[in-house]
Amino acid sequence: MSLFRFTFLRKFIRRHTKPIPEDDAAKWQKRLSLGYAIVAWNAFGFVCYQVYKGKADWAQYHGLKTEEELKMTPAQQWSKTLGIKKAEVYRITGFNVSHYTINEEKEKTEEVST
Repeated sequence: MSLFRFTFLRKFIRRHTKPIPEDDAAKWQKRLSLGYAIVAWNAFGFVCYQVYKGKADWAQYHGLKTEEELKMTPAQQWSKTLGIKKAEVYRITGFNVSHYTINEEKEKTEEVST
């Protein structure tokens, strides 16, 4: 069973190609998995290096975020992105639970008046 069930594609490929011997297929599977592991490890190392150098937030590093966006919490950013005018946020830290409300209407009236 395939993941996406493109049976027409499977039939087309089987009809227009010859079968690969099992030992060759296993050899190439091993080679490709090794190549994938090397590329993934290098990508992980690159991300760790960027975080170490302070470039984890690439939009901030390249100046694509405004000062207003930098001051917003992730909850405020998501409520703005999703268009939620009144959002209730529960923050859980260890065994402590805090609750606050984000009121987008108040911010909109302030933006209009200035």
